[in-house]
Amino acid sequence: MSNQGVNKGRRNLLIGATSAVGAVGVIGAAVPFVRSWAPSAKAQSAGAPVEQEYSKLEVGQQITVEWRGKPVWIIRRDKKMLGSISKSEGIVADPNSEADQQPAYCKNEFRSIEPEIFVAVGLCTHLGCSPTLYADAGSLENDWLGGFYCPCHGSKFDLAGRVYAGVPANANLEVPPYALDTTNKVIVVGEDGGA
Repeated sequence: MSNQGVNKGRRNLLIGATSAVGAVGVIGAAVPFVRSWAPSAKAQSAGAPVEQEYSKLEVGQQITVEWRGKPVWIIRRDKKMLGSISKSEGIVADPNSEADQQPAYCKNEFRSIEPEIFVAVGLCTHLGCSPTLYADAGSLENDWLGGFYCPCHGSKFDLAGRVYAGVPANANLEVPPYALDTTNKVIVVGEDGGA
């Protein structure tokens, strides 16, 4: 038998088609394998860091992200709001944030890395309800300096998350560990790194 009857064009077509199908199969098998390396939703809720871009966050606006199954607030404060924090020192229970509810790099007057950006776990320290932000002075009551109000039991917090004296909550709002990338305007909640 001779090879003269072999059609080389057909052979090349079959080799090309077989190679293409094989390549698609390899890619199809590789994609789920590579995706399996990413942390699952369960792992993320268990504590994997969460990134949030904040460049479009306006003054007095709040973004909520989920970290470890908890709501975490990111709030932009202006000079007026920061001034109200200083004014509330006489009415909060722990003005110097002595209780261990924030990383060492946030143990300051504003309880944050950068005074303008506040990050806190959005759960009331009384029974775990979610307080509401009333950023503007006078928006809740006449002598209100701005802050967070928990309507369930009446707990109040200033704009640094410090609890008012004489309310049901007995501790400041928790500040989670976070890193702040001011160049790219990204916050990484759950990564202990500061600025």
